[in-house]
Amino acid sequence: VEVFHNFTLLHDDIMDNADVRRGKPSVFAKWGENVAILSGDAMLITAYKLLAGLESGMLRRVIAIFNDMALEVCEGQQYDMDFEHTTKVSVEEYLHMIERKTSALLSGSAMIGATIAGASYEDIKKIYRFATELGLAFQLQDDTLDSYGDESLGKKIGGDILEGKKTYLMLTAMSRATDKEIEILTTTHRRTDIDDSTKIAIVREIYDRYDVKHATELQIELRFERALSILDTLTIPNERTTHLREFARNLMGRKK
Repeated sequence: VEVFHNFTLLHDDIMDNADVRRGKPSVFAKWGENVAILSGDAMLITAYKLLAGLESGMLRRVIAIFNDMALEVCEGQQYDMDFEHTTKVSVEEYLHMIERKTSALLSGSAMIGATIAGASYEDIKKIYRFATELGLAFQLQDDTLDSYGDESLGKKIGGDILEGKKTYLMLTAMSRATDKEIEILTTTHRRTDIDDSTKIAIVREIYDRYDVKHATELQIELRFERALSILDTLTIPNERTTHLREFARNLMGRKK
């Protein structure tokens, strides 16, 4: 799943024309589009080679989960690109998109792990919901950090604003803003008379006016707590969910 994930990132950087990935030059930026495409293709093939190492009785079940996950990621990416050219996108549509583009990888890998471990059908479904909610929390946190984080995170702060991306923050602001403010939110990234830092400041001023950061943080907390509560309903002893709880907290950068 991790190899597959990195394959999607290589191709994602091409589609987004992204220069940086994890604080370093992207493959696309450093070696060009053709190398990025071929490297991504090779990683996808490698992911299936790794899956083929499973014993035959388990392979059929796992590869079905893997294929569903992979298709959901592609669907989510298409939604994300479509949103760039769609005038009106609701918060619900955005959550639907990231449930596929981001959460699908987490829920797919969790389901694969639970399947290999011999979990019951009901527990596998609950593990899926746990990972889906956690993935939503993670992406919403990533949206927030993009506008309110700092460069030490390995990504350019304000990148989503400069691209005019319809993130949770942007869509929440648009749902509360006046018509004039909506026009500012949707056109500032295209202005050529001001620099990038000014563009970011203009959009963030509207975000702050409507307390968008706090609204997003509440949604993150809701999803995170919901994910942890699902673990309480599994039919295994609580101590056997310790690693999943630690993983969830580490993913979200939390102490407790």
